[in-house]
Amino acid sequence: MPIAPALKTFLRTSKVKYATQKHKTAYTAQEIAASQHVPGRQLAKCVLVNTEKGLVLAVLPAIYLVDFAKLKRLLKVKKLGLASEADIKRTFPDSDVGAMSVFGNLYNVPTVAEKTLAASDKIVCNAGNHTETLTVRFRDFERVAKPKVGAFGIHIAEARKPKKKIKR
Repeated sequence: MPIAPALKTFLRTSKVKYATQKHKTAYTAQEIAASQHVPGRQLAKCVLVNTEKGLVLAVLPAIYLVDFAKLKRLLKVKKLGLASEADIKRTFPDSDVGAMSVFGNLYNVPTVAEKTLAASDKIVCNAGNHTETLTVRFRDFERVAKPKVGAFGIHIAEARKPKKKIKR
């Protein structure tokens, strides 16, 4: 499947310059980053979450995990959880599950971006399939996706550190 048609049209009409790159089939952000020779901090992955206010697309670097407590605070919601595969299929009908676009607004989904993505001039993201990526300038992503930017991620290395035990 080539770049999602709606995404291609959206980028053209929004006057966003982009480049596409093909890669071997990959399903994880880390695999994509490695195959594209892109630092994990520059590869933007998407996590669709469900809240009492509706769906939200969380966009963060491949080397980060969602800190659900922080994301709840940022979104000012009481309930938050991963969206179902059915939600993904219904919301992003022209994309493969797990390869949705960072441009949630194209699909009428509010978007939130981890602030560390802004440190990269360009971001690389899925193009709606598992064999192609899209490179755009972060400021263009920010201009057209209009994400709420904040801190809601935790670096994978930090998340995997064993918790310190309290001595008594």
